[in-house]
Amino acid sequence: MSNRYPASAKWTRRGVLGTSAVGAAGVYGLSLGLGEAQTPSSFDGSAFKLQAPEPNPKRGGVLRYGVLNAPAHFDVHQSGTVSNMGTQGCMYDNLIRRNPLDSGQTIIPDLAHSWEISPDGKTYTFFLRQGVTFHDGAALTAEDVKATYQRIIQPPKGFSSPRTPLFATVSEINARDAHTIEFKLSEPRPQNFMLGAFASGWNIIVRKKTLEDNNYSLRQIPDYPGTGPFRSVKRIDKEVWVMERNPDYWNEGLPYLDGIEFYHLPPFSPQLGAALLAGNLDYGRLLDPVSLQTVQDTPGMSGTDYYQSVIQAIWVNNEREAFRDPRVRRAIHLVLDRAVLVDVVRDVAPMLVGGFIYPFSDFATPPDKLAERPGYQSDPTAAIREARQLMAAAGYPDGLKDVDFMIREAASFKLWSVAVQAMLREILNIQTNLRTVQVSVWFDEALAGKFDFTISAIVSTLIDPSDYFNAWYGKDGPQNYSKWSNPKFQDLVLQIDRELDDARRKDLVRQAEAVMEQDPPLIPVAWEKINDGWYDYVKGHNPNNYFGIYDVVRFDTFWMDK
Repeated sequence: MSNRYPASAKWTRRGVLGTSAVGAAGVYGLSLGLGEAQTPSSFDGSAFKLQAPEPNPKRGGVLRYGVLNAPAHFDVHQSGTVSNMGTQGCMYDNLIRRNPLDSGQTIIPDLAHSWEISPDGKTYTFFLRQGVTFHDGAALTAEDVKATYQRIIQPPKGFSSPRTPLFATVSEINARDAHTIEFKLSEPRPQNFMLGAFASGWNIIVRKKTLEDNNYSLRQIPDYPGTGPFRSVKRIDKEVWVMERNPDYWNEGLPYLDGIEFYHLPPFSPQLGAALLAGNLDYGRLLDPVSLQTVQDTPGMSGTDYYQSVIQAIWVNNEREAFRDPRVRRAIHLVLDRAVLVDVVRDVAPMLVGGFIYPFSDFATPPDKLAERPGYQSDPTAAIREARQLMAAAGYPDGLKDVDFMIREAASFKLWSVAVQAMLREILNIQTNLRTVQVSVWFDEALAGKFDFTISAIVSTLIDPSDYFNAWYGKDGPQNYSKWSNPKFQDLVLQIDRELDDARRKDLVRQAEAVMEQDPPLIPVAWEKINDGWYDYVKGHNPNNYFGIYDVVRFDTFWMDK
């Protein structure tokens, strides 16, 4: 597999709002793209009606859906894995949401039917629907929205959310009345960024009383009430989670399905592909490339791949003396042969070479320019020479021994860890001890810093660097498992967050990238694509241009033509 981006690699850019028609029903949403006209200051979606794009959708049936479902806990706000959102997302709604009919490329109303942005960009006001109820029968009010976002934005003790940095500039949340919620910012942010943050599928609305009754921790509660189109019936750990249609759903006519059965199957595994191809599933998410090709070649079936909001990386614990030295981390960064690593997993998971920025985004260094840098070049001679010099200058000319290398349980990480182990041993004489842990363990161990090296994947909410630069790389960022900090980078990120001019923001991003190349906060391995496959009788969905698998998980427009 080539270490260059394919000529077909494209991305629909998200950013500024404009109106676009979507689907046969003439649904309207707010289209997001970068570098266009200024965002409108208000949107009235009170007449908005979401429905399946196909004419005459059928009602009934239970969708059998295969997806990873082995969460470490059930608190969606604190999660960063499809193990939660892939199954729990259908039980909840958001303030505003990504449109399922265009793969999430537009923002549409949800629990808020309309919103306004003040001329100075410092006040966002959302107007809630009336008559919405939670699964336990309680009415939705602005106090529930306020409690939800206060928990995310001003985290209580023991709470950690990857989405908290998105709202760093929110200084006040006011429930102006029972159906009006207001967010005041201490300083403006790009409006496309803020609306994208509010529309994140992760920011589900939960009851204030639910939070109060559970001491603001939902980690051990699998079915706390939401307002969503489906509600939990039963769950058998690591086997199946059964949902039923919410008969009191506020969005009249939805959902079409009677229920969903979420089956736990390992991602990118032959078992998942076999279950789908044998007809035991109607839809499979996270298929391996071989199964996807078989699906696409099978009459009556369809499949697609799309870029994912995830970096695959190695975290190097900066609290260990040797790894606190940026020269050691850069040396490790330089000697990984990323083209080989992508090739190692080509039959397991589709991957793409890249650095510290989403390689398919407008902010990324162009592929031909990236390929000129040490660490990304096809000829590694210069990179290896520099890496050995750096290790010697740092005081480790003979390498390092007994390095604990924690591996998240997954086929791709197991393959990579062996390859990385060999590269580090042969080039830098870094001796690692491999230790594999379940995904339910990995997040807690990584957060606690119980590793020297660790390999896994983490997710961002937006493609905008103001999101993941803070969450992944920022000092005290919720996903900064390396415990990395660089004052120059922090200063640049603050400027990136505040800058409203797109061209100037891109220049600042380039400067921040240069800092990370010399002082790596983590070691990028690859960037992920996702494979979905389904039978053609599964209708009402459009996964072809997703950015990630976390924003469009409601299943309210799905229906089955059989």
